[in-house]
Amino acid sequence: MTDDGAVTRVEAGPATYWKPGTPILWRYRENAGEAFHIARPVTVVRDDAELLAVWLAPGTECVRPVLADGTPVHLEPLESRYTKPRTVQRDRWFGTGVLKLAQPGVPWSVWLFWEPGWRFKNWYVNLERPLTRWSGGVDSEDYFLDISVQPDRTWHWRDEDEFAQARRDGLMDDETAERVRAAGRDAVAAIEAWGPPFSDGWPRWRPDPAWAVPSLPDDWDRTPAHVSS
Repeated sequence: MTDDGAVTRVEAGPATYWKPGTPILWRYRENAGEAFHIARPVTVVRDDAELLAVWLAPGTECVRPVLADGTPVHLEPLESRYTKPRTVQRDRWFGTGVLKLAQPGVPWSVWLFWEPGWRFKNWYVNLERPLTRWSGGVDSEDYFLDISVQPDRTWHWRDEDEFAQARRDGLMDDETAERVRAAGRDAVAAIEAWGPPFSDGWPRWRPDPAWAVPSLPDDWDRTPAHVSS
């Protein structure tokens, strides 16, 4: 890590385990292509054989997709949201930060959100391709369908309409869609069993105040030469 918090890269090969406080990139590829359209510099909280935990700090400069005319994606009607031309733009992560938890090989990550003043709000299960690790971070592909989990352990599906529209628009074939549905059922079973990471006390976690906010590198969309699962 440089003095200004920039993400640094190691060209020798894929990372093993990153130390707490290490800045890395968490990226998502497009659903119909190989380009990256989401990139978020994050700070490693924990990284081992069981879990990767990272902190997305408030104010972090990120990359997000927008329509070609600059319109935010969520403002476009669902019927044309995935068919209109897109580009990407740099932006800031506003509001409170997000703690992201990912278990190796598992097709979802669990995000924790807080209200101002560190009042825990909810967990968010983001269904996605299992993370691929490289020397500078991790990559995935978002699967549209999500699950919101409240502090009282109740849960509900989110973005089912987007999942259905993505299928209609050819962003996901039938085989992939069935895998996503199966992953969702497994995630619900994990929620209802209330095992890790839900049972691990993460809502009480707080970031190290000495951590700098990582910077977004100019080559955030570079395709890594070495990857591992």
